[in-house]
Amino acid sequence: MFLSSKKINSSEDFSVHLRGLSLQMVNAANSSHIGGVLSMADVISVLYHSVLNVDKNNYEHPDRDRFILSKGHCCAGIYAALMIKGILSREQLKTYGKNDSSLMAHISHKVPGVEFSTGALGHGLPFGVGKALFSKMHKCDWKTFVMLSDGEMDEGSNWEALLFASHHKLENLTCIVDFNNLQSLDTIEKTLNLEPLDKKLESFGFDVILIDGHDHNQILQAFNKKSAGKPKIIIAKTVKGKGVDYMENEVLWHYKPPNDEELRNALKQIGY
Repeated sequence: MFLSSKKINSSEDFSVHLRGLSLQMVNAANSSHIGGVLSMADVISVLYHSVLNVDKNNYEHPDRDRFILSKGHCCAGIYAALMIKGILSREQLKTYGKNDSSLMAHISHKVPGVEFSTGALGHGLPFGVGKALFSKMHKCDWKTFVMLSDGEMDEGSNWEALLFASHHKLENLTCIVDFNNLQSLDTIEKTLNLEPLDKKLESFGFDVILIDGHDHNQILQAFNKKSAGKPKIIIAKTVKGKGVDYMENEVLWHYKPPNDEELRNALKQIGY
């Protein structure tokens, strides 16, 4: 695994490194879910570069912001972000998906900087809502962020958590839906149609923001928008496999790892 010499002066630079490291990890581990990692990469990059209050030297500080990756199968992107932030090392990333490694192919709280283990969909948001409620009850300043997949919105536990968050007016909670319009084996529309998702979420009492999930300015503005008296949910319209032309909008890359030749091609395309 190699590191690009490109310096990180912006969230856009951060996203190049995140994509490059994630592609290498999935290739080395012969693992899955690179398509979903690439679709959320820009949102995660803005979050870790410009929004999330986490100190690399004290990542368990009680006043840190909490981030939960509910779509836990896309953990390679978070491990990459944690390495870029200086919480994980390159040597640790090399163990991804290997026997006896804490960097499993679904995210684990045993990894420094990770709040909660997820994998089975529909569990991250209920946990995040509980965190946000604790913060509000104890008048803490830290915030909770939860990243969900669009296919994960099929889970009833999420809708129960949304109702709970709205009822308790958890304005310290920000949810993000990575809406890349592909789940498992087909499109959202053909599998279990969610639309109009924004109207449904508004009816549940959320401040709903629709954005281009690859436009860093839109992403940052959405994170910074104040939502008085209600929780916020950002619907990020994204492209599965974003940045690599042969992966974009191809459901195959929910499962297939890139081989060595495909990896070299992908790294070149993203400018790593």
